[in-house]
Amino acid sequence: MRTGDKEVSQMREKIEEVLDRLRPMLMADGGNIELIDYKDGEVFVTLVGACGMCPSSTMTLKMGVERALREALPEVKRVVQV
Repeated sequence: MRTGDKEVSQMREKIEEVLDRLRPMLMADGGNIELIDYKDGEVFVTLVGACGMCPSSTMTLKMGVERALREALPEVKRVVQV
């Protein structure tokens, strides 16, 4: 594994740890979140279940998920829903 690959892999693990802390709240509303990718400070996720259809999903993503990730991992610049 190259150094860059190892760093991305470690970052993905850290992102998953933060998402794991958020999942119970999302699951309580019938949804969940999946990490799709991490590249150059951007976290790509998909909101699934009820969260994928919810009119508040943009607010959940920016005010909840992005804020939590940026607080825990300063390398994260933004979260993008795909």
